[in-house]
Order: sequence, then C-alpha cells, then structure tokens
Amino acid sequence: MKIDLTNTDWQEGAMLLVDKPLTWSSFQAGNKIKWLLNRVKIGHSGTLDPLATGLLVFCTGKWTKKLTDLIGLPKEYTGTITIGSTTPTYDLESAPENHTDYSHITVQDILNALPTFTGAIKQKPPIFSAIKQNGKPIYHAARKGEEVIVQEREVTIYEFEITKIELPIIHFRVACSSGTYIRSLAFDFGAHLGVGGHLSSLRRTKIGDYIVQDAWDMDEIVTILEPLKSSKNI
Repeated sequence: MKIDLTNTDWQEGAMLLVDKPLTWSSFQAGNKIKWLLNRVKIGHSGTLDPLATGLLVFCTGKWTKKLTDLIGLPKEYTGTITIGSTTPTYDLESAPENHTDYSHITVQDILNALPTFTGAIKQKPPIFSAIKQNGKPIYHAARKGEEVIVQEREVTIYEFEITKIELPIIHFRVACSSGTYIRSLAFDFGAHLGVGGHLSSLRRTKIGDYIVQDAWDMDEIVTILEPLKSSKNI
C-alpha cells in the first residue's frame, strides 16, 4: 500500500517508496524529494544506475536510522541482456562494440548457462561504478583512462529466470543478494556464451519485502507535494 503523502510527519520520520524514472540518478531523485519536503533529512537504501528504473526506498527524519537495516536486504530485478556485443560500462551508457556473430546461439545454449550463474558466484564490479579506490569512486579514474583495479567479490544469485528470448535480446528476472552488479552478470553471461553481452534494460522490482507496486512515481510525488510546499503545509 502506498504511503499517504499528504498526511505524513516527514520530520518525525517516514518511509517513502519511489519508482525512479529512466535517466534520473538516485541522487537527483533524493534531492528533488528533499526540496519538496523543505530540506528534511533524507537517505536511501541503495542506488540505481541512471539507465535503470524501479524501486528506491527513502527514509526521512528520524527514520534515516533504519537505513542500516535496509541496505543489506536482497533485491529483485527484471531486465534484458543483449548478446553479440559488449560495452565499456557493461550497459548502454556507452556505445556497443566488439560485435560478434551470435547466429549459432540456441535457446538451449542460453538455458544451459543458467546454473553457472545461480547460487554463490564470483563477479568483478564494472570499472565504471561507484566503488571507491583511494577514497574516490573508481568511475572517475576510469573516465580519465587511468588504470583501475577491481577485486572479485562473492555474491549470491537466488533465482535467475529467462522469461523471453528474442535474439539478440534475452529477457530475465533475477533475485540476488545485496551488492550484486546486474551489469556484471550481463557481461559475464555474454562472455560465457562466447559472443559477449551487455545490459540493455533494468528495472528493480523488489527490496526485501518492499515492492515497486507500492511505490510512487516521481511525477505523482511532485504533483501532490509541490502545492503543499507552496502553501507551506509541509
């Protein structure tokens, strides 16, 4: 059930589920909400890349203390992997390259790859990510062409389901541990098939027991809260 935006004590504390729009950064979404709520304290439990949509969980006021418990919750996504090419960012923030013929890839090849990417697996986060090296996000160094060393990490894929195949596009649903990079999963999946791959769309549908169906669209939030801000009822 969606929270009542018009009858909430944001300063005392509340949890707001937001369906992040495409191209917005999580930081932009948080800043917009903070401005609408007259700069009340706000934080969120895990970012989404600009080209991903879906669930962000924000806490305001005194409830920001709850964020520590939310950050480690498992997550669920739907999306698409495009095989036959890779990108430096592992998604469409950079242009596809290394184009490879994928015409020999069969549905059975794709299904046979799933067990390799289910359970506890090792993956390297993309070098274009917010992981810090020497105190700074590594994407800064990557964009400058500087060497970036990324260590493998273990993550858990609880469920990895192929929902539709329209080659070169593979539709999927994945449930995974916190800290999993779906971009890396897409890149590694394409590499396993021998033709390369990249993440071509992503939507986060669940964080723990919180679901995107209970989230407010940003347009709805602005429509409801902006008049309240103008009338100083927030």
